[in-house]
Amino acid sequence: MRTLALILLVIVPAWPAAAHDLGTSRPAKPAAQVTPPPPDPEILRQGGDTILTAVPLSIGTSFSGTTAGYTNDYDEICPYTGSTAPDVVYTFTPGFDIPCLYVDMYGSQYDTKIYIYDQSLNLIACNDDFYGDYTSFLGPVLVFAGVQYFLIIDGYGGASGTYSGSIEEWTCGCFVVCPDGAQLENEPEIVDGYVDAWNGGCNSPDFGYPFQPITQPAFCGVTGFYLSASGGSSRDTDWFHIVIPDGGVLEVTGCAEMSTYMFELGPQDCGSVGVVQSIVIWPYDATLTITGPAGSLVWFWVGPTSFWDGDTYEYEYLLLLNLEPVAVERQSWTAIKSLFE
Repeated sequence: MRTLALILLVIVPAWPAAAHDLGTSRPAKPAAQVTPPPPDPEILRQGGDTILTAVPLSIGTSFSGTTAGYTNDYDEICPYTGSTAPDVVYTFTPGFDIPCLYVDMYGSQYDTKIYIYDQSLNLIACNDDFYGDYTSFLGPVLVFAGVQYFLIIDGYGGASGTYSGSIEEWTCGCFVVCPDGAQLENEPEIVDGYVDAWNGGCNSPDFGYPFQPITQPAFCGVTGFYLSASGGSSRDTDWFHIVIPDGGVLEVTGCAEMSTYMFELGPQDCGSVGVVQSIVIWPYDATLTITGPAGSLVWFWVGPTSFWDGDTYEYEYLLLLNLEPVAVERQSWTAIKSLFE
């Protein structure tokens, strides 16, 4: 029998609150600033201006500075191109292989874009928007011992300003293994031009706003990315109905192969629905706790945290729920998992 392979989280990162989009298509970004400020030769250069003058950075540290006054030397598509923003450069060389390196720019004061080159200047990772305020997050990134890497702090369009970030080695997160007996989503394969008639919820009015009931304590689903019929970047969004069990507390613990949101939604009206609470279930498993009268209905949403412009791609996620007829307060996460060992 297969067992559920998850790495339990000891310290959960505090993901910041932000406005959330429930849609399938990438929302439009504000118009980009196309003219960055002129270089200031007197500016304090926290990072180097080019790869040749990159400032060494130690893994496991924080960094901060400003890109205003630097020059525009680099640009990558992730997914926007045509940047005229000034950029700065750091360099680091791991002393050992790191399978899960992360660079987090939350707290920066402008619309950041960051990317990493290896010593041959091959692009190995890139991100523009991760958080709702358009700041960036990279990871997990695999880096190798003895290889020199360059971290570029750039901006969308001509955006520049004060940045702050950290570069960390984290324990690689949860691994999705669907347990025997789990409920399966059974959604059709995601392809370019996909039309979601399965569990698209409020995003699928042409199909009667379909929600999928989750009735088992383990649920295995698939989500991902595709090009819409008009050629725009789109994502699959999965909408569910869950009934709160005896005890009045529903706990949903999720694990995913890529950065993925779980949302509790409300009010339960497609004309006004929004996000009541949210959590990211990558790179670690995490639990969303929902309270209410036993037997009441919950609207629940699962989908990627962002959009991308690569090839059509599917990935898996796993949800574990305390739907056994036992008071939730007496049911631990370890006990829930043990049901599938």
